[in-house]
Amino acid sequence: MNVLCVIPARYASTRLPGKPLKDIAGKPMICRVYERAAKASRVAAAIVATDDSRIYDAVLQHGGKAVMTRKDHPTGTDRLAEVAEKYQDVDLIINVQGDEPLIEPKLIDELAAAFDGDADLQMATVCTEITDESEQQNPNNVKVVMDKQGYALYFSRSLLPYPRHEGTPVYKHIGIYAYKRDFLLAYAKMAETPLEHAESLEQLRALENGYRIKVIKTPYRFVGVDTAEDLKKVNAIYRQMMQG
Repeated sequence: MNVLCVIPARYASTRLPGKPLKDIAGKPMICRVYERAAKASRVAAAIVATDDSRIYDAVLQHGGKAVMTRKDHPTGTDRLAEVAEKYQDVDLIINVQGDEPLIEPKLIDELAAAFDGDADLQMATVCTEITDESEQQNPNNVKVVMDKQGYALYFSRSLLPYPRHEGTPVYKHIGIYAYKRDFLLAYAKMAETPLEHAESLEQLRALENGYRIKVIKTPYRFVGVDTAEDLKKVNAIYRQMMQG
């Protein structure tokens, strides 16, 4: 299976302007994400998709691959689909967020492996258990519930499921996706759905249109960069990694 890893990146950010170019241990964050993604053994190639020449130039200057996309995409999925249209020989596209400089390459491989021997699977993603109550209640942490086969039943910004009984696990959705290329192109053309609009969660569009999403559980922990404080945490982790 020919796998392409695409990393969408925009310069604008409400809480951290210019986020993709913020320094992490001597390199722009987007370059750190690219380096991690490119280490995945199942990925034939990784590429940054951006609408900003500053990001494009930074990636190339540090030895990475990048492509310029249109500026008028309403969602990251649309940007991803524009890239997918250019790579007709690709079977599977994995979308890694540009603010995940600690993405685990092995997790990317696990996501690709979910499609092995399953011709019907069109879309997959990742979750991890969260036990901290404040994290569970935080609407910025999207929660997911799955059926017995590991397919998503629903995603929500609300606490899900309601813990009526002690010990009920709560799973946080991690925003890394894998799509069959043909499905991605069709998915990007689908109209926004009511639940997608209500929760502001694109993945609900797939569920509302009757598609199944495989959810892989992972023990890996992530520190996505949304704020200046997150940036400090990631820099500290990278310094430890480089020293170790």
